[in-house]
Amino acid sequence: METIIKTTLLGLFFGTFGTTIGGIIGVTFKNPSRKFLSFILQFAAGLMIAIICFELIPEALEISNISSVFIGIFVGVIAMVICDNLVKKIYSKREKRNKSGTSNSLLKTGIIVGIGLAIHNFPEGLAIGSGFESSIKLGYSLALAIALHDIPEGISMSVPMKNGGMSKTKAVMLTLLSGVTTGIGAFFGAIVGEISETVIAICLSFAAGAMLYIVSGELIPESNQIYKGRMGTLGNIVGFVLGILATQL
Repeated sequence: METIIKTTLLGLFFGTFGTTIGGIIGVTFKNPSRKFLSFILQFAAGLMIAIICFELIPEALEISNISSVFIGIFVGVIAMVICDNLVKKIYSKREKRNKSGTSNSLLKTGIIVGIGLAIHNFPEGLAIGSGFESSIKLGYSLALAIALHDIPEGISMSVPMKNGGMSKTKAVMLTLLSGVTTGIGAFFGAIVGEISETVIAICLSFAAGAMLYIVSGELIPESNQIYKGRMGTLGNIVGFVLGILATQL
């Protein structure tokens, strides 16, 4: 039980640390350039790809079989598709309210990003929890990588909130709260990770599938939409290289 509590607290710390730093950066810069936003989104994407390819999948294959890995990836992708659809429905309802003048467009965008961020943080926490059950090195490596990639997501949440009229303090507090689900995910990851190595492998693969969907379906497309120059590509490469270095620590 002591190990589960420790893992949960570590997941909570690393999950809220990245989003909070991103929130502070977001409310500090008045108008972040499109190049900057594109770079950090692609940086996060490259970092996550490296973690998927050199940590999550290899570790899962080492302790279980390829069937378990495929199941985990498939379920992770499906879970993110469902979450994505839920967020789109909420966005659609808020868009209708916005047309009637009952909500602010920028503030709405920040809230939707926050909901998506909170949803995405759960499988990341699951990865941390199951990662610690596999090995301390893997757990800390995942926790650090997730904290780093949460920074640009925190920025993307706090910037529209602040520009939509919300106070800086409240915007930062909400970005912090969006990272709490990482701790919840770490708790469940630590619990199910004690059952068997196959369960750990499925949990790691689930997180890999979820991250793969986030990278392919959100971070990279959003970056390309914001800015179509080379800065995004450079960010992806830098993130990928640093991600490889992080997996070797």
